[in-house]
Amino acid sequence: MRRYLSLKKADRIIDRFAKARVLVIGDLIMDHFIWGKVRRISPEAPVPVVEVTSESIMLGGSANVVNNIHSLGGRSLVTGVIGNDYDGKKLVSSLKERGIPAEGIVVDPERPTTIKTRVIAHNQQVVRFDRERRDKIDPACTEKVLRYIRKAVKSADLVVISDYAKGLITQRLVEETSGLCARLGIPVAVDPKVEHFDYYKGCTIVTPNNLEATLASGVEIENDETLHRAGEVLFNKLGCEALLITRGENGMSLFEPGEETHIPTVAKEVFDVSGAGDTVIGTLALALASGAGFKEAAVLANFAAGVVVGKVGTATLTPDELREAVSTGLKATAKAR
Repeated sequence: MRRYLSLKKADRIIDRFAKARVLVIGDLIMDHFIWGKVRRISPEAPVPVVEVTSESIMLGGSANVVNNIHSLGGRSLVTGVIGNDYDGKKLVSSLKERGIPAEGIVVDPERPTTIKTRVIAHNQQVVRFDRERRDKIDPACTEKVLRYIRKAVKSADLVVISDYAKGLITQRLVEETSGLCARLGIPVAVDPKVEHFDYYKGCTIVTPNNLEATLASGVEIENDETLHRAGEVLFNKLGCEALLITRGENGMSLFEPGEETHIPTVAKEVFDVSGAGDTVIGTLALALASGAGFKEAAVLANFAAGVVVGKVGTATLTPDELREAVSTGLKATAKAR
């Protein structure tokens, strides 16, 4: 990794995070965690009985992308749709507490705010249940989101589309956003969903995980050869400048015109992968908005993901944690050579 990013260059990029502004468009979610212990199996059914010790509510989905950008010292603008309910109000208040403007958030009284509840016992997820609607957002609400995008994009250095397939991201919204950004010279980074891959043509960089890349390309990724083939299919299909496939314990693979870069994982312990993709796209976006190249941004995103998967819950990290991870990782790489 040292040949793609030096410690000195990493420090310069991270220093510039505070001046970068990212517009995040996507599905806003609240993550509800129920924490507890398992001491016995239920006599009613072969399931564990979780003795609840605490509960927490965290920003999830595209709101977690915003939270990661904020935690890393960047500035963000956000737009999406919530319901007129407790969870929606909690999401807005959580953003405002962090000093993140929420005027781009549209309230649809006919929809619930999406909330994912995870039951965690002994640092392991026992079950997850979702309360949501996945049909398309009301056209009037979509128009309000687009109106905000047209205004806010003028002050953004980069746009993130965080697609959780909860109804906001449509072909029209992506095409209008990417077209506007193309005219203004603003990059667009997409955290995708398989069912919407046709929407992302012409966006700057798309970041599918291994499963999404397999499904979208029709190529089962099992080894280096099939990874190369899947990357080639998607790269040609999307017509993007770069494609970053996140591969869990196998790290990341970056595809650029005529070039592939494989970045090994740096995670030491994995407690929870919840929200790791949000950290990747948030860090990648901030780095690109701060003048990093694709390889440099991908390496930083890889280090950031390595930090958050070592935490339980929908986690974020600070600039100092990222610096420490980069410093430790690059030194270890140098010793191994």
